[in-house]
Amino acid sequence: MRKIALVVLSLFVISSTTFAQQEKKEEKKKVQQGHTDQNKFRQLKDVLATPNDQRTASGAPGHQYTQQKVDYVMDIRLEESTNKIYGDETITYHNNSKDVLEYLWVQLDQNMRADDSKTPLANSQGASPFISTKDFKSTYMKEGKGFGFNIEKVETNGKPLSHFINRTMMRINLPEPLKPGDTFKFRIKWNYKVNNSVKDGGRSGFEDFPDGNNNYTIAQFFPRLAVYDNVEGWQNMQFWGRSEFALEFGDYDVKITVPADHIMEATGELQNAKDVLTKEQRKRYEQAMKSFKDPVIIVTQKEAEKNEKGRSNKTKTWHYKAEMVRDFAFATSRKYIWDAMAVNINGKTIMATSLYPKEGNPLWEEHSTRVVANTLEEYSKLTFDYPYPKAVSVHAKNQGMEYPMICFNYGRPNPDGTYSDRTKYGMIGVITHEVGHNFFPMIVNSDERQWTWMDEGLNSFVEVLAELDYDKNHPVSGIPKNIVRYMSGDQSNLSPIMSQGDYVKQFGPNAYTKPAAGLYMLRQTIMGPELFDHAFRTYSKRWMFKHPTPEDFFRSMEDASGMDLDWFWRGWFYTTDATDIGIKSVKPLYLTDKPSDRVKQLKQQYKQYFDNLGDLVYITDKKEDANPKAMNKYVDGKEVPSYIYQVEFEKPGGLVMPIIVELTYADGTTERQTFPAQIWRYNDNSVSRVFASTQEIKSIKIDPDLETADIDTSNNSWPKKEADKFDKFKEKVKG
Repeated sequence: MRKIALVVLSLFVISSTTFAQQEKKEEKKKVQQGHTDQNKFRQLKDVLATPNDQRTASGAPGHQYTQQKVDYVMDIRLEESTNKIYGDETITYHNNSKDVLEYLWVQLDQNMRADDSKTPLANSQGASPFISTKDFKSTYMKEGKGFGFNIEKVETNGKPLSHFINRTMMRINLPEPLKPGDTFKFRIKWNYKVNNSVKDGGRSGFEDFPDGNNNYTIAQFFPRLAVYDNVEGWQNMQFWGRSEFALEFGDYDVKITVPADHIMEATGELQNAKDVLTKEQRKRYEQAMKSFKDPVIIVTQKEAEKNEKGRSNKTKTWHYKAEMVRDFAFATSRKYIWDAMAVNINGKTIMATSLYPKEGNPLWEEHSTRVVANTLEEYSKLTFDYPYPKAVSVHAKNQGMEYPMICFNYGRPNPDGTYSDRTKYGMIGVITHEVGHNFFPMIVNSDERQWTWMDEGLNSFVEVLAELDYDKNHPVSGIPKNIVRYMSGDQSNLSPIMSQGDYVKQFGPNAYTKPAAGLYMLRQTIMGPELFDHAFRTYSKRWMFKHPTPEDFFRSMEDASGMDLDWFWRGWFYTTDATDIGIKSVKPLYLTDKPSDRVKQLKQQYKQYFDNLGDLVYITDKKEDANPKAMNKYVDGKEVPSYIYQVEFEKPGGLVMPIIVELTYADGTTERQTFPAQIWRYNDNSVSRVFASTQEIKSIKIDPDLETADIDTSNNSWPKKEADKFDKFKEKVKG
């Protein structure tokens, strides 16, 4: 029995040994498992589209770049008594691509608000404890409002043209394939009921006033061709109401018939001023064309008030032409006051214009046209000279929307004419923003349906600079410190900037302020204004009157600046990571002429190496061994930095960013040093730097001006204030 027991014991020992060896093997195997490159500075090759002969690796259009052209000739009639618009348009489609097209896609944006629209069904809805009777009828009694396009005719050469309507898109089935270089002309006749933009909502429509008059701000009012390109093919995503528009450039010839007592502005240049304006109005406008300092009133408030009391039964037709625009919009009312002034853009005279009812005064007369002029000047400095002949700001109670040469803007004083700073700055901000959209996306024509940030974000960034130029006290949102609250929010409620607009959470911060703050950070902190401005201007000029993609923007910025910014694009645009950089420890060190025991050991071990180093001075963490004069004989009487501090920086946040350090010395003076983001390339969690000084450093602070959107500044200072510690403790308890 003993023998068996020994054998069993032996087997157990062998088995245990084998198991232990296997465990070691597994452990070793586990340790040796590979990984993919997750470094924050890895290139974006795995994310960006492959360059080709249409879109180059430099970010510029390639030698084979093409885009379609669509021309419109339209006759439009506004029926004020029924608030209906009737349209008859002839469309000429130019196939400039290398592809043969079997059909065309037309956008029917008004169908988003049709009675059978799917848009209301796409939103989660719970029961409310109260609801207006109007909303109750439309929601629970299915009472239709009669909105949406009524397509009367689709024809070519007088013959019916096969087509199919899929909600907000209509497919035109071509009689025969459209070959490269060919054109196709067809006609659409249509009408629709105009929505009340105040009561029904909407980007366009009308506002009704107690005096019985309406202010019509009309857009998305006609069937428009969708974009066809080498990136999306047909951009025929449905219009759900949020993500905006992708449109082709073309020439417009538009006649708009309205009541004879209306004043109008629209995209394009007025062709028949003598037919629609009085002699006095034309004279005043000619004066405005020479007034570069102050606006000239073309229709006075007194004249507008008199005009709004009448109701003409006659009509007149305004005729506009526009070249190389991607859309068309107009505004019309008998209530309008009208003023204008000239703007000098590098020797070219551009007209800045405003239309507004008396309800907008005195605020609009004081600021609107001046803001338009300032916006054109400031945007032109950072991008390209504004190429269109005018820019128009139209007052609308609840709207902020942009179209080529014309935009609709809110900002209304109290009934007694008084207004708060908030109202004033809100109006200045929205006018700057919407006029700025003439540059992005009306000229640099990105795909708004897909990438909202490419127009809203870039525009919001330039808007900040323009607003501060108009008024240095203007409150701005698109700067890093103002995006902190959003960046530090619940991750389940955040989306990367590079997300299609219809499903983005927190749409405003995501598409407007975060991209703007990122570009502001690039300009002020990472690249510097001179380098950034050249690159941004290069991108803008490259893609004037073309269709850029995100890749084109990212690549152009790097190509024109000579900076690798892939780490920034990846972090800021493709993730929801946030900045949090702090001071982990500060270790005071001292000059000494006494080597430590460890240094003595190394000198013995590597004698030849140390012999080749020459004279040595030592650094110690033992204050009792300090000798501030240890370097004196080697520096010819120059002052020696005897105060030395080793600072370890930590990075709890996911984003890599430059480390901006402000040192405050014993005499109260300060010094700043900035370490580029690349300092984190080998260690994403912790890095160290040594600071040497001739006097004691009393405090160290990271990012003193809040340039990097750091979401937790409680770890940004040394020595740490007790108040900061207590605040962080309170946050932990609260969490």
